[in-house]
Amino acid sequence: MHKHTRDLLDLALQHEALKFGEFTLKSGRISPYFFNIGAIDNGAGMARLAVCYAAALDASGIVFDSLFGPAYKGIPLVTALACQLARENQSVGFTYNRKEAKDHGEGGMLVGAEPGQRVVIVDDVITAGTAVRQAIELLRAQGSSIAALLIALDRQERGADERSPIQALAEDEGIPTIAVASLDDIIGFAENRELDADTLAAIKTYRQEFGI
Repeated sequence: MHKHTRDLLDLALQHEALKFGEFTLKSGRISPYFFNIGAIDNGAGMARLAVCYAAALDASGIVFDSLFGPAYKGIPLVTALACQLARENQSVGFTYNRKEAKDHGEGGMLVGAEPGQRVVIVDDVITAGTAVRQAIELLRAQGSSIAALLIALDRQERGADERSPIQALAEDEGIPTIAVASLDDIIGFAENRELDADTLAAIKTYRQEFGI
């Protein structure tokens, strides 16, 4: 397991962004774990999270010149990541969107830097993929191409058409996804932490039933 993956899961557990139990998802599935990056809600936690994102992005070798954070969770993530990259001597512009166009002041849907030619979209997880596809549309309308999607967790879970949203994004749009961690990593992490046998078995069963 990569250090940035282990560090992310440690951080998520400390902030209860990663929980184990029974959770009803938007899809109606009962999941034995829940991941909510929004629970990392202080400066120290966000700084550590940004280090993990930056390390995963660097390890991917993806070439990019701009970052984009979809509203709402993507906004603090892209900001923190841009600050971390600057600390690593890689200063790049970042942009985010409004949910509704502003009709006064600077106006428009976008806030921040002009999107670059090769944009990395930064978010937490991808579920249905609706927000990400809207971001892709918005950026392409600005003349940008999408270099990659960067997320905290790949749930490795089938969607409505038997593909995961990440698989669909790669196959339909030609866009790769960089995930700091995956469900397989959570299982390995839980085994190393000696999580109770029943919970670990439930996660593995869930992976077998709904996983890709």
